[in-house]
Amino acid sequence: RKQASSVLMTSLRRFCADDMFKFANVNLDHLTETYNLAFYMQYLVRWPEYFEVAETPSGRFMGYIMGKAEGRGEEWHGHVTALTVAPEFRRIGLAHHLMNELEEISEKNHNGYFVDLFVRESNILAINMYRKFGYSVYRTVIGYYSGEENAFDMRKALPRDVDKKSIIPLKDPIYPEDLDSP
Repeated sequence: RKQASSVLMTSLRRFCADDMFKFANVNLDHLTETYNLAFYMQYLVRWPEYFEVAETPSGRFMGYIMGKAEGRGEEWHGHVTALTVAPEFRRIGLAHHLMNELEEISEKNHNGYFVDLFVRESNILAINMYRKFGYSVYRTVIGYYSGEENAFDMRKALPRDVDKKSIIPLKDPIYPEDLDSP
């Protein structure tokens, strides 16, 4: 019951430039990648539809999602650059709601084949959460996080990928320099 009421009391809206000075309670989590202001601004300008914030009725940040559309041909897809929820707002379905929003934008606005994301190999809670959302490990990227930790590239096929070719796992790991450029 608490879960349903918490999500109902949440409002989602597009991220705006002023929000960069309000999301410390969300970004201080040690598993959240924090970027410089120019990086956030680039996303806000180029892919505003992919940058959403969830907040309480009083305006407190609960979490946010940031992504983009990238690739070519059958590799055209939505990418989750960051998804984070403040610790006090976890386990109420907010991450799932934010992911659904990004998937819908990727499908309906951009006609993508799939959505992908990178997650630390050690972040078992996040990996299991993404699996519950329908994502599977596509490949391992060796040393993706500052050369120190591997990442899983996880994917979920969208309806355009009728044969689900985009999620057939690769057997061999790759290195960050082998990732396709947008």
